[in-house]
Amino acid sequence: QVELAESGGTSVQAGGSLRLSCVAVGNFWRGACLTWFRQAPGKEREGLATIYSVGSGTLYADSVKDRFTISMDAARNTWFLQINSAKPEDTGKYYCALKFDRCSLPALLSEYPYWGQGTQVSVSS
Repeated sequence: QVELAESGGTSVQAGGSLRLSCVAVGNFWRGACLTWFRQAPGKEREGLATIYSVGSGTLYADSVKDRFTISMDAARNTWFLQINSAKPEDTGKYYCALKFDRCSLPALLSEYPYWGQGTQVSVSS
């Protein structure tokens, strides 16, 4: 069993930066895909960035490539999403999720058995 909890969501102005964190409780670090999702108002939840716990390989959606960075700290059971040059379209609720499988994008929500409760990000123009 794995439990996830996000933090770091806040309100920023366009062009600003913020970092989201996801703390995980459970024994999972070998062979786990850790992914950040976003659900914008009125839109479906989409996978933005993934990192594999072995080797730290990353993937990014085109919409956030070059602005978002996913990373992890295995010693702290935590992974992060650094958001730079924030845009109003980055507004939404951000979720971390985990599956015991390789990573891929686009991400299928049904493949992820473990989810956090989400943290809200608002970007004003």
